[in-house]
Amino acid sequence: MSDTRRRVKVYTLNEDRQWDDRGTGHVSSTYVERLKGISLLVRAESDGSLLLESKISPNTAYQKQQDTLIVWSEAENYDLALSFQEKAGCDEIWEKICQVQGKDPSLEITQDPIDESEEERFEEMPETSHLVELPACELARLEEIADLVTSVLSSPIRREKLALALMSEGYIKKLLQLFRTCEDLDNREGLHHLYEIVRGVLFLNKATLFEVMFSDDCIMDVVGCLEYDPALVQPKRHREFLTKTAKFKEVIPITDSELRQKIHQTYRVQYIQDIILPTPSVFEENFLSTLTSFIFFNKVEIVSMLQEDEKFLTEVFAQLTDEATEEGKRRELVNFFKEFCAFSQTLQPQNRDAFFKTLANLGILPALEIIMGMDDLQVRAAATDIFSYLVEFSPSMVREFVMQEPQQADDDDVLLINLVIKQMICDSDPELGGAVQLMGLLRTLIDPENMLAPTNKTEKTEFLSFFYKYCMHVLTAPLLANTAEERKDLPEGTTKGIPVCPDNFQTAQLLALILELLTFCVEHHTYHIKNYIMNKDLLRRVLVLMNSKHTFLALCALRFMRRIIGLKDEYYNRYIIKGNLFEPVINALLDNGTRYNLLNSAIIELFEFIKVEDIKSLIAHIVDNFYKALESIEYVQTFKGLKGRYEQEKDRQSRGLSRYRRDARALDDDEEMWFNEDEDEDDADAGVEKRVDEDFPEAYGKYMGAKKGIPYYFCLKCAGLVGLVDYPDDEDEEDEEEDDDEEEMSPRKRPRLGS
Repeated sequence: MSDTRRRVKVYTLNEDRQWDDRGTGHVSSTYVERLKGISLLVRAESDGSLLLESKISPNTAYQKQQDTLIVWSEAENYDLALSFQEKAGCDEIWEKICQVQGKDPSLEITQDPIDESEEERFEEMPETSHLVELPACELARLEEIADLVTSVLSSPIRREKLALALMSEGYIKKLLQLFRTCEDLDNREGLHHLYEIVRGVLFLNKATLFEVMFSDDCIMDVVGCLEYDPALVQPKRHREFLTKTAKFKEVIPITDSELRQKIHQTYRVQYIQDIILPTPSVFEENFLSTLTSFIFFNKVEIVSMLQEDEKFLTEVFAQLTDEATEEGKRRELVNFFKEFCAFSQTLQPQNRDAFFKTLANLGILPALEIIMGMDDLQVRAAATDIFSYLVEFSPSMVREFVMQEPQQADDDDVLLINLVIKQMICDSDPELGGAVQLMGLLRTLIDPENMLAPTNKTEKTEFLSFFYKYCMHVLTAPLLANTAEERKDLPEGTTKGIPVCPDNFQTAQLLALILELLTFCVEHHTYHIKNYIMNKDLLRRVLVLMNSKHTFLALCALRFMRRIIGLKDEYYNRYIIKGNLFEPVINALLDNGTRYNLLNSAIIELFEFIKVEDIKSLIAHIVDNFYKALESIEYVQTFKGLKGRYEQEKDRQSRGLSRYRRDARALDDDEEMWFNEDEDEDDADAGVEKRVDEDFPEAYGKYMGAKKGIPYYFCLKCAGLVGLVDYPDDEDEEDEEEDDDEEEMSPRKRPRLGS
């Protein structure tokens, strides 16, 4: 069994004044020949590697804090700390350091931190070698004490000597007794002096003083002193907030009194730092670094104590998933876990990993599956936040869990990912903040970039197969349901067969999010998404949204098609040609008229890409079927360029046919395949439409029932498009919106295809 007395964590202070955990190991002090002196060595408990090798220098200032910490600086801006598991181990190493430096182990610091300028200054002031002489702790001398404390803050050596004097005489507790006297007498002048004194003592930045000031019997008096800021007309009521408003809720009784005390202390000290103390100036920014460290190490200790108390966490999980638990109690339990997870984000990666592994072993994911299926919106929202922490920690862990679910559940609706998708669809937030967050989580889970773990090479194939089989139909249900029907109530003489496009802003925002995720799939899931698009005729349905009055939604639909064409995949190209899927895009261009806006630029860029990349099959299809409608567009050379490419290819083929004396009607293999397939086109298209209508509106209706009557009001910005074409005389966005309204009432500037 290893010696726990010598077990330590090694920390270094980073540029942001936060402690980075460098690992856990066992410390020893031994002579190192290379360094020519007694050194501190820390070897990792995992593999025995050397975490720290530091010579105990005679001139280095070592500090002992909180009984289990030793802190020192080895170079400018390079601070180190050893956090001991046991006080006895800390005392043992501290005695060794003091022995090397010839210091008294009863002191909390071995050297005075003096730089050269300080040394030169105080060589002329020999009286400063003694402790600062404190005035008697009396009401009449509070002003003198305040002036003394304020005056030493600019000098590191005098700060150190004042801190030693305050500790040696038990001065802090005497000051706090005076505070109670001043408050009883309503002595405002004395209370204002005490504010300056206590604030100055905090800025001394000494852990030994903090341990006294933040103890149970002192901390509320410290907070009381800080209420009487001389700059305020009336004192703040911080103590009233901490004792009456801020309630500590024990969802499960905490039997460990030390843990409970540590939680109270950490909350109150954090409140002092974040709420009571003013933001430090540039000259004061390092005065509270030890206070930040004090809070940090407290948090590490709290998380460790809770993780080790398996009985406590097991009881929390049991009550969380028990159907008999009251709704109010369950809400408190979920909020506890949410706060617990948020709390863990302040920890270093190694501590955070251990924390989430503990939660995973206790069954956090099955518990979330139950909670996210409940009707309570607050509980579901808190569960979503917890889920986001887990996905950020380990997407693979979440994927492994969800792939096991179909073996245990008959209904796809209760699968964890489907519950997440359902919550995205039914988001009640008018700003759709929750839906955006959930869409980001889904994208993380389906991103192949984080499925490359060498321990499981089949993760990508298995998970994507699972997702497209059990979840994709839930994600696309709103899209397919809103683009399924055709308008049958149009007056005679108008264009028939135009699919209904949702004009509801709420629905448009949701569809834009879904399209963003599908576009991501096109870019990253080549095989699975291709089969899905072909089988469900998905692109045809998406392009219905080109008719939307919401330009951002039309752009999302166009971007989806642009990503497909950008792959330069001939299977996709044949699908587009066979379905005549350029027609809605060209109609949108013609409907847009002569307005040079984002939609116009994006459509032009799509055709420019086809021309530049010389995608022959698409060029031939566009010129053969749409050139007459496009030849009048002369403000860009895109369409004339397409025509030129088309004619060059025809000329090349003619020369090739003549050279090899091929039959003029000979077809290449691909063309022959397309024409053979044309015979079955009508039947196939009908089958696709029927299958889509059967699969999706029912599921969508089930999920959307909860959304009726929920208002949505915000605008989602579309992501930028690549390679947009620039035009002169671009109109302002406001003018563009006015033009949009006018265009709805005015005749189209060019004839629409099929009219």
